[in-house]
Amino acid sequence: MKALVVGTGGVGQSIAAIAKRRDPNGEWLEKMIMADYDLAKAQAAVDRLDDPRFVAEKVDASDPDDVAALAKLAEVDILMNLCAPNFNPSLLQAALKAQVHYLDTAMTLSEPHPTDPMHKCGVKLGDAEYALSPEFEKIGKYALAGFGVEPGMADFFARYAADHLFDEIDEIGIRDGSNLEIPGAKGISFGFSVWTTIEECNNPAIVYENGEVHTIEPFAELENFWLPEGIGEVEVGHVEHEEVIQIAHNADRLKGVKKATFKYALGDEFMQAMEIFRSINIDKAEKIKVGDVMVAPRDVIAAAAPDPNEIGKLYVGQTAAGTYVTGKKNGMERKVYLYQVADNKECVERYGTQVVVAQTAFTPVITIELLAKGSLGSKPGDPKSGVHNPEAFNADDYVALMPAYEFPGGFLEMESEYKLANDRQALLDLAR
Repeated sequence: MKALVVGTGGVGQSIAAIAKRRDPNGEWLEKMIMADYDLAKAQAAVDRLDDPRFVAEKVDASDPDDVAALAKLAEVDILMNLCAPNFNPSLLQAALKAQVHYLDTAMTLSEPHPTDPMHKCGVKLGDAEYALSPEFEKIGKYALAGFGVEPGMADFFARYAADHLFDEIDEIGIRDGSNLEIPGAKGISFGFSVWTTIEECNNPAIVYENGEVHTIEPFAELENFWLPEGIGEVEVGHVEHEEVIQIAHNADRLKGVKKATFKYALGDEFMQAMEIFRSINIDKAEKIKVGDVMVAPRDVIAAAAPDPNEIGKLYVGQTAAGTYVTGKKNGMERKVYLYQVADNKECVERYGTQVVVAQTAFTPVITIELLAKGSLGSKPGDPKSGVHNPEAFNADDYVALMPAYEFPGGFLEMESEYKLANDRQALLDLAR
């Protein structure tokens, strides 16, 4: 497998470090080109790896011809997009021009409804990406859309739960939170791409229900959710995120799922900051004139804020990402939470990157290993080409590989009719 990584920020650096640690002898990873508009940044990422399989190159992610030329010259098998999602259109076109597989960790951007954004969808996340499926089918390649942690791992978990844990599914809800903090710090800090975080926290949130996706106020319907492995109870609210769209798009593979939600624990201070950004329009991605220059307010925040990968190394604590599924099994109500908890100190020590970006990077590497070994797409019903999310693929091999990556998943059977019946039966079994 030869891979071209476009974007050598925190997630791109983590992908390279995880790939090297997983496959030190090059059994399936032959070469990984680390490409960035800032060649010095890409070279610094490569230098830290000290492995001839990793090579730095300069590329303009906004220019499909430039990226395609590099992909062809290097004879890569897959283009891995680790840029902000506003670069997805150009990088999707680059993959088509180079006739290679494509992978991203966030789908193409939404556009709010022009007259009723808090109730109706305009252009949905991923609409522009799904539209390219016939073109990828023509060249016999995959566009693997939303293959990070959330979206990504959470979506593999949704498919795994549907295949193994339920007879029918009522709701799939992604629930994410942490106990991360920087000792002594005040105010807010960004643990992930500043641009992307502002985008998803200020757009109308989305819910899939009754066969369609509708919008809702960001951070609406706050509720408490208990996270395992020492994190505890957090308050979560609705945020715009791809999983809702991806679950809706793949509902036929998910035991008739009736509802999908994404709720994230941000904390009161962070939610208040986002509300302030919205109120004075500094969350906007559209350019305005400041003096003699045109600049997007959001770009100013992204440029001024501390680098999430560097400030994130100061975090203490864990973060949980996971999939909460409710439905029926054997005629009884059942509730489960499939999750992954990662520790910041461990991630910094192993990969040199902070926990949020490292957690995002595991699924892309697991996925290209499965692709390299012929496993991805090999199961009955798996698609053979086109634009697809993790839900489209059998998730067994992905889940089985997680411990080998030092990225173990977890399973929590939550209080339900099904759990009560099984707990009672367990007591009887012990008495025999």
